[in-house]
Amino acid sequence: MEDLFHLGGHVLSSRLFIGTGKYSRNALIPEVVANSGAQVITVALRRVDPSSPEENILTHIPKDMVLLPNTSGARTAEEAVRIARLAKAAGMGNWIKIEVINDQKHLLPDNAETVRATEILAAEGFVVLPYMSPDLSAAVRMRDAGAAAVMPLGSPIGTNRGIRTKELIGILIEEMDIPVIVDAGIGRPSEAAEAMEMGASAVLLNTAIATARDPMVMAAAFRDAVRAGRQAYLAGLGPVAEAASASSPLTGFLGA
Repeated sequence: MEDLFHLGGHVLSSRLFIGTGKYSRNALIPEVVANSGAQVITVALRRVDPSSPEENILTHIPKDMVLLPNTSGARTAEEAVRIARLAKAAGMGNWIKIEVINDQKHLLPDNAETVRATEILAAEGFVVLPYMSPDLSAAVRMRDAGAAAVMPLGSPIGTNRGIRTKELIGILIEEMDIPVIVDAGIGRPSEAAEAMEMGASAVLLNTAIATARDPMVMAAAFRDAVRAGRQAYLAGLGPVAEAASASSPLTGFLGA
């Protein structure tokens, strides 16, 4: 039976979401998309330039992809709402990834402003996916404000440092009744598999693929890792024990 992910009116067979930043050439994006198997792709509105086909990021995104515009650059809820409305008016659909960041050193999201933006945009019919610091109270507020999912960071964006917030993300997965999509910081395919083994609904990553020596091969590696992690979660991981336990009996060998 195929394991499908229902989100925002779409039925997805891939649980790997990818981004469009940091590639040496935008022309690499179609092949990365193909190798990753991803069906959802993020894009910053400020990278959409209809006057320049080469620089206009939309030119390089396959037409069958679900666009997830983000509000990169927003420092307040009001700025995020303005960017979301512009993206929708530009024909980029009604999905939106809310990013509200005031901290310019660590680039950590402002959960309070994110809740405000989520409430406004969900009321306007957007499929809102808020990028957030993993905090259960904030996640509950975002859900109650109308978020379709929450997207907690694994570690600071762009760092490739892995899932440093594992226990907090685990709490969200356990307690939330909407999808939890791990976003930011994942640097290795094994870390994507780990997020999926925990029960995350999907992962979103960009830097790990875009900065790899061979982005195309890395995209395929992440595709396979996400699938493996999801299969392991569905299969049910074995219990962890403190004491050793032999897989086969230790007595009766050769008549002993």
